[in-house]
Amino acid sequence: MEAVQRNLRKTRVGIVVSNSMDKTIVVAVQNNVRHPLYNKIVKKTAKFKVHDENNECNVGDKVEITETRHLSKDKYFRLVKIIEKAK
Repeated sequence: MEAVQRNLRKTRVGIVVSNSMDKTIVVAVQNNVRHPLYNKIVKKTAKFKVHDENNECNVGDKVEITETRHLSKDKYFRLVKIIEKAK
């Protein structure tokens, strides 16, 4: 039987900014974009709610997240791994 090929999911790296919810963390992902008129590099930050099954992340951790199906109204990312623990 052949393995079913899944579509590629977007993965992102960000910093945990909140872990006060149960099994959910908020991750801020920073992106540098060039301003269309002034050509200056501007930092854009997007916050994502991420599913953390074991409540293992703390504020300040650097984590890798990936897209998944909707788990709630606005939670559609899940935790892949913790890259670096907060000091």
